Amino acid sequence: MRWLIVSQSFAMVAASVSFPFYLLFIQNIGSDFSSFGFAYGLFTLSAAVGHRFIGRLSDLIGGQFLLIAYSIGMSFLFLLIPSTSSIQEVYMIQVLLGILGALQKTSEKVVISDMTEHASRGKSIGQYHFWTALFSSIAVMGTGFILEYFTIHFLFYACSLFFLISGLVIIIFGSILKRDVTMSVD
Repeated sequence: MRWLIVSQSFAMVAASVSFPFYLLFIQNIGSDFSSFGFAYGLFTLSAAVGHRFIGRLSDLIGGQFLLIAYSIGMSFLFLLIPSTSSIQEVYMIQVLLGILGALQKTSEKVVISDMTEHASRGKSIGQYHFWTALFSSIAVMGTGFILEYFTIHFLFYACSLFFLISGLVIIIFGSILKRDVTMSVD
């Protein structure tokens, strides 16, 4: 479970740190609130549709593979965000973010359920969410200070690297620890 906590902490840090600044970034591209609302609606709609297919796909190929796809997909997508210059590009990114977000949500739950025993699943999930949320909150608080010295483009590139690290942790440690199905996070 520790490798999953480390992996998803990197992903959650990248997502949490970038989200407020991404909103500011796309607000500068969109001309009005309706384009902003439509962009966010595309995100939630693509996530909703994605969940239906991703759930079935996770049964076929497993959650770890999908978490790797999420991390690498987000890493590449975050490299593109700084070069986004039109509202149509924002809409496309929103659709991809929605699908990738659904990929993460569903596959994270699949991996956690595969790694825990029924009798202590709640405790393990609580510990998992504690650590990932803790790292995420610390990173969000520190980001404002960091951006005093770097540009917003740097933030997206750094987040891209964090998503890539998240995927690499799963690739390197997830397959090694897969043999030990039930692990404690205490």
